[in-house]
Amino acid sequence: MSAPNLILLGIDTLRADHLSAYGYGRGTSPHLDRLAKEGALFVNHFSPSIPTTPGYASMLTGKDCFGTGVVALRHAGDLAEGAVTLAEVLKTQGYRTICVGFDKNPAARGFDTYVSYESWHPDPVTGRAPKAEALNRVVVPLLDELAQHSDPFFLFLRHMDPHSPYLPPTPFDRLFYHGNERDPANHSLDPVLGFTPFGDFFRSWFPPGVTDAEYINSQYDGAIAYLDVNIAVLMTALRHHHLDEDSVIGVTSDHGESLLEHECYYDHHGLYESTLRVPLILRYPKAVPRGFRTLRYSEAKDVMPTLLTVMGITANMPFDGRNLAAEWQQGAEAGASAPSEFYLTEATWMRKHGWRTPEWKLIRALEPDFHFKPAVELYDLVADPGESTNLADSRADVVNRLTDRMEAHIARRVEETGRPNPMLTTLAWHGLDRGPFVSSEEAYRTLHIGSIQAARQLQDRAKEESS
Repeated sequence: MSAPNLILLGIDTLRADHLSAYGYGRGTSPHLDRLAKEGALFVNHFSPSIPTTPGYASMLTGKDCFGTGVVALRHAGDLAEGAVTLAEVLKTQGYRTICVGFDKNPAARGFDTYVSYESWHPDPVTGRAPKAEALNRVVVPLLDELAQHSDPFFLFLRHMDPHSPYLPPTPFDRLFYHGNERDPANHSLDPVLGFTPFGDFFRSWFPPGVTDAEYINSQYDGAIAYLDVNIAVLMTALRHHHLDEDSVIGVTSDHGESLLEHECYYDHHGLYESTLRVPLILRYPKAVPRGFRTLRYSEAKDVMPTLLTVMGITANMPFDGRNLAAEWQQGAEAGASAPSEFYLTEATWMRKHGWRTPEWKLIRALEPDFHFKPAVELYDLVADPGESTNLADSRADVVNRLTDRMEAHIARRVEETGRPNPMLTTLAWHGLDRGPFVSSEEAYRTLHIGSIQAARQLQDRAKEESS
């Protein structure tokens, strides 16, 4: 069998529970649903180190945050010693490697070609942001060109729908909303716009006069549906060139998104399920069984070793992640290696870490946060899946037990890697010339994002610091 191509869709900011393939009530993703039916879907897939920079670092190296050394959005420097990227491995196997929309990130190391597209700014005439169409305008010609050659290729696509600003073009802006989004009697967006650190950013892209938070929520879902249709366009191009049967197609995300949950408005910070649980779909008829589903836990670090296995490539290198293909190759035997609990980290707008089990979620702050949240949070994920009731004060026994497990895991990984926990050494995670915040009030007054341009510059600065 000839070497298969690899097309990996890294869909930024896509939470699993808003895909119809994952049981969402709105029909947001019929074309992704088709891919899932034709291949494997991992129901409980997590990106445990958020946001973008550590999420992709783990995904594209097969390492956890101790193995990559990356925990912050604004990561300074390269990956930790010993981390090898998926593109670097595939280049040694004779693959052409092309990266779209992801240059200068430490995990994007090793591609032959980097292609950019407009993935932030709205159209000045319509006020909408046709991000996926902009990506397709560069990717479809790439596929036409790649199809003319016999060499296998790795094409990594970083989709920026449904990342904010959520401004899908017509008719996707009204696909899941009917009403008056400018009703003056509706004040559901008042607390969102009143959140000083992000208020100016929201005003820079919320349509003028909008008062209804449900309208903004529906734009997130509309952006997913718009993305989904444009993925169908890519699949049409693949089928036209008869590449669909000879290409491994992977769909996943670096992190999810909070809409109004936990007052982490329209962003991807907070170690809650909405930001941690992301999709993972694999399609390759020659090696992935059609309609496969598993409830076992999987993590971002599992993506690279799994893809290499499905592609029939032996990397001869150690991974922190596991080969998920064992789920269908070995059946029940694979359950012995599946994790039931794992370490969580975030360093976007707050610096926190935690521990997740099938029943419990522990979150511990490493410094005060700008939401004035308690230093310790504990949630019963079975009785309270929305994580609405903090049980830290009433269940000190569980807090202590999970803290002990977390600290034991940290100590073990520090010993195995010979490096300190990056969560304890990445003190300039906020990108400022200072150390940790000493109070929530200080963090609230200091952290600020003012516009779409400022948000883009923040991401660009993170890229430059890591390059």
